[in-house]
Amino acid sequence: MRVAVVGGTGLVGRYVTEALTRAGHDAVIIARSHGVDLRSGDGLDQALAGVEAVIDVTNSTDSVPDKVRAFFGAATGNLLAAERRAGVGHHVVLSIVGVDLVQGNAHYAGKRHQEALVEAGDVPSTILRATQFHEFAEMVVSWTRRGDVATLPPLLVQPVAAADVGTILAEIATGSPQGRARDLAGPEPQDLVDMARRALAARGESIRLVPSWRNGPFNVEMAGEVLLPGPDARLAPTTFDAWLAQPVLA
Repeated sequence: MRVAVVGGTGLVGRYVTEALTRAGHDAVIIARSHGVDLRSGDGLDQALAGVEAVIDVTNSTDSVPDKVRAFFGAATGNLLAAERRAGVGHHVVLSIVGVDLVQGNAHYAGKRHQEALVEAGDVPSTILRATQFHEFAEMVVSWTRRGDVATLPPLLVQPVAAADVGTILAEIATGSPQGRARDLAGPEPQDLVDMARRALAARGESIRLVPSWRNGPFNVEMAGEVLLPGPDARLAPTTFDAWLAQPVLA
């Protein structure tokens, strides 16, 4: 199959592209660096020529809810319209476990808007909600670090390997549309602060980690088991320890 990967140069996008190629499919990367602007739609029609399925793993780094919703609204609207013109038969989008339970986070607001547009659209679709990636703890450290101190929220998560997410997205896209796929998570729950401590130690870094909900992008509505998958979730195989043991953390 010819499958387009929207956001194919990013963390998950690279793994999706690799998984599609391993399986013998033709992966088409859609990204600004490849001449496509999702906000305006420029280049989309050419990029989707002959494409049978689309996997959308785009992201927004904005912290203002209205701006994030506007980004996902424009990008998803342009993408779905171009898919209709191209005759694409399957639109797959990556979302987040618990996205409908967290109201005060800008990114979650944008993803809810994205999901609603996909569900209301007329391109057959599958929405896959996944938990945070193994890289998440170090990402939060990079956002909050001030010198040798970083503040992390005491989140309970069940992280999944981005490589596993890429493989499963490729599998879903080359199958029949499911509407809402089973949630995807890693094999075991983890404490975010402990994850960060272990990841930093594996890199040989020494940073003081302060567990706190203050001065960060998350709030207490994410406490407890809000970010954990339900009992029917699909569990990917790679543990956090196995990921840490890889020669290069990726």
